[in-house]
Amino acid sequence: MNSIARYLGADEGWERPGPTPAQRRTDLWLAVVWLVVGALGLELIRSFGGLAEESVGIVGQYAVLVTATALLAWRRSHPLTVGGVATVHMLAACMIVPMAVASLPMQVLYFFALFSAVAWARDRRMAGYLVIGVIVLMFCWLAWLFALGDGVQSIRRGLVEGDGEGLFGAVPASVGYVFLNNVAYFGGAILLGQIAWRDARRTAQVEEQAHTIAAQSARLRDQAVVAERLRIARELHDVVAHHVSVMGVQASAARRVLDRDPEAARAALGAVEGASREAVGQMRELLGTLRSGELAADGTPPGEDPGRAPQPTLADLPALVERAATPVCAITCDVVEAEPGLAASVPPPVQLSAYRIVQESLANVHRHSTASRASVVVRVDRHRLEVEVVDNGRPRRGTSGTGLGHLGIRERAHHLGGAADIGPRHDGAGYRVRVRFPVEPAAELARPVEAMA
Repeated sequence: MNSIARYLGADEGWERPGPTPAQRRTDLWLAVVWLVVGALGLELIRSFGGLAEESVGIVGQYAVLVTATALLAWRRSHPLTVGGVATVHMLAACMIVPMAVASLPMQVLYFFALFSAVAWARDRRMAGYLVIGVIVLMFCWLAWLFALGDGVQSIRRGLVEGDGEGLFGAVPASVGYVFLNNVAYFGGAILLGQIAWRDARRTAQVEEQAHTIAAQSARLRDQAVVAERLRIARELHDVVAHHVSVMGVQASAARRVLDRDPEAARAALGAVEGASREAVGQMRELLGTLRSGELAADGTPPGEDPGRAPQPTLADLPALVERAATPVCAITCDVVEAEPGLAASVPPPVQLSAYRIVQESLANVHRHSTASRASVVVRVDRHRLEVEVVDNGRPRRGTSGTGLGHLGIRERAHHLGGAADIGPRHDGAGYRVRVRFPVEPAAELARPVEAMA
């Protein structure tokens, strides 16, 4: 029993959903249509005298037909009940009107009822009991027919001595033929029903996987939107905070030296002007990036704007440091390469992140520190890029920030697989920001792509 139940799917933990209203209506129409087909077949048999020797009259013959076809209306809503009743109905009808049951419409009806029971049974263990019951009833009926009934005598009466030419005797061949027909009939209905159930199970699995993939895709889209918002927030924070800080520091320096050193004041005001222009330009660049996916009025993608500046790279760090330096805070910049040209081969996302980290770190030096010196060092080898910004100042009172700048630095490092170390220096003099990125030169990254092209 356990083997049959496992074969039928009792251990798979899936229950086939019941029929929909449309399927119920289809089954009802199927019962009506098959009643008409069965009635036509019954009348054809009656017309050539096939039912002349039946013990029941026309009322009994049609009663068998109507009760059998009525089962089809519930074949998917109550499959096990229909399968069991149809099997018993067939065996009982074989004893009452065997010629009518032997007709093709009735044989197809019983076959379809048993097939539906196995294909639509929600309780697969009960389906196993039904299968065992059908097999037992089949063998019992065959045993009664040939051992206790007059089946063998009927066969002998219908045979003519010497007609057989096969390997078997006439009586064994007839008994074997009936037995083989019944095995194929009942076994075929059970096997095809199980195949249909398996197909429904696979379809349900595919639909479930499709729903899971759709839900995961929606979550990934939401995560991508959140990640993009965080990226935009970081870019806005870095651009606005840095340039506003530089403009404030340079304006303060110009005010202090305006009377005694007009040239230094003029230079500081020029730095303010340059920082404001650069801030506006980078803001415009950021807005252009956000709108790059919009369609033109005619529905075509917009072309590349030739006036848009490229994203900052490591090559722009000296200019950034020069703009950030003030008369009261000297800043140096060094790019140390293990091999010549390695800095230019670093992937653009890493170069942009390194630039933004230096930009934010220098802005923090101006806003929150009393530093008179700061240094920016970028170290590049074939496997790693390290950015270090160090100053010699102490925290300025009343200038504690929100922490968003440090959070943005750590997020940039984490996004590219790196790590950030931010805090006071061990000797207590100054502050240090150090970020490490794992990198591979852009030329090496391009080789697999070129090889696949």
